[in-house]
Amino acid sequence: MGHPHPRHVSVGRPKIDCMVSQLEGAPGPAVAVGPADPTDSVAPVAPADPVAPIDPGGLAESLRPFGESRMLPRAAYVDPAVFAFEQKHFFDGGWTCAGFAAELANPGDQQAVPVGQGSVLLSRDNGGVLHAFANTCRHRGHELLPCGASAQRPSIVCPYHSWTFELDGGLKTAKGFKGTPGFDESKWGLVELPVTQWHGLIFVDGSGGADPMDRALAELDELVAPYEPERLVIAGRHSYDAAANWKILTENYHECYHCPVIHPELCKVSPPSSGLNYRPSGPWVGGWMDLRAGMDTMSLDGTSLGVPLRGLDETGLRTVIYVNIFPNVLLSLHPDYVMTHRLTPLAADRTLIECTWAFAPEALDKPGFDPGYAVEFWDITNRQDWGACESVQRGLGSGHAVPGPLSPDEDAVYQFVTQVARGYAGQLPWRQRANAPAARATTAGQPAGS
Repeated sequence: MGHPHPRHVSVGRPKIDCMVSQLEGAPGPAVAVGPADPTDSVAPVAPADPVAPIDPGGLAESLRPFGESRMLPRAAYVDPAVFAFEQKHFFDGGWTCAGFAAELANPGDQQAVPVGQGSVLLSRDNGGVLHAFANTCRHRGHELLPCGASAQRPSIVCPYHSWTFELDGGLKTAKGFKGTPGFDESKWGLVELPVTQWHGLIFVDGSGGADPMDRALAELDELVAPYEPERLVIAGRHSYDAAANWKILTENYHECYHCPVIHPELCKVSPPSSGLNYRPSGPWVGGWMDLRAGMDTMSLDGTSLGVPLRGLDETGLRTVIYVNIFPNVLLSLHPDYVMTHRLTPLAADRTLIECTWAFAPEALDKPGFDPGYAVEFWDITNRQDWGACESVQRGLGSGHAVPGPLSPDEDAVYQFVTQVARGYAGQLPWRQRANAPAARATTAGQPAGS
């Protein structure tokens, strides 16, 4: 990814001028942009949460100023103990994306998804309210639905002993317990977890103590709103099983330093050195890149077979925004579609990736519409990326691997690495809002890599 310029977005309904660059001192922008200041560093702070079983000296090197720092210690990518810490404190310790609201649109819709150390059961009740529950029966702990399964039924039924729950989690019937002295059905409802919907994505907080999502992502909301992801329709989907740590995949997403070497198709339609990266104060990292002249979107020939998204102005129709919401969403906003990668870590060296492509409803109404123009392009690019990431994972398997430096083009990688390093040190990303430094203004239009 390149390095993004500022965008000014008016409050309320998305405005056409939301994609306009703003110089320092102009109204807005919602978030500062530009390469990381070489003097920036992340100061050590007293841990508020448990710390990871990882070398603190190595973390200190990762937290040095940009240009002097090193990548995360090798153990961050290969040690099962570090992976277990991440599952508990990153994926169960704050907001994690669990799916798409459109897939639980109707009362009775249910879906079990992996989140952190276990799984979550999502359900839509008769009033249209979305719920998230620990996917464990209150009787003997059996899964209410197998992880990855879906159901459409008027109640939640455990397949082991048929304990039955209302769609809002309350216990409805417990076979054999009726009239049992001391048994109070009202005390045996499902364990409910905080859940929210954000632009069509479902997020679950396994800790119950994360910062409010709307506040933490207020800056990002201004960038995403014009694309109206919640209005779009998923028309393409691929799943990948990558033999790589989830952080390697995310780090790869945050830079295009590698693009001229392994992505000829991408470089044909988008200059790899274009754009700038945002400098947010919340739990996300992102940036934008340009389309080449004569190219309408990211496809093999630059041609769009869809329709432009209605909320974008001329600048929005010439750029692609790439955003990572910690810990597991990669959101790629194109002029005519939105691509979403949702990462599910399975082991220190293995990650399941669900990739979807969503288009405007008007595009799907076009006779003979085929999403393949976008899906094929990114399937090729995804596989190129996964191959490189798997090679990095194998390389880090060597005991001789030592954390390396970051290039000037990898400032978004630095943002992500320091986010992770602070989490390891006890400052979890979704509990940082009160102590987060304000985004610092920088001048727009600074050349990429400068």
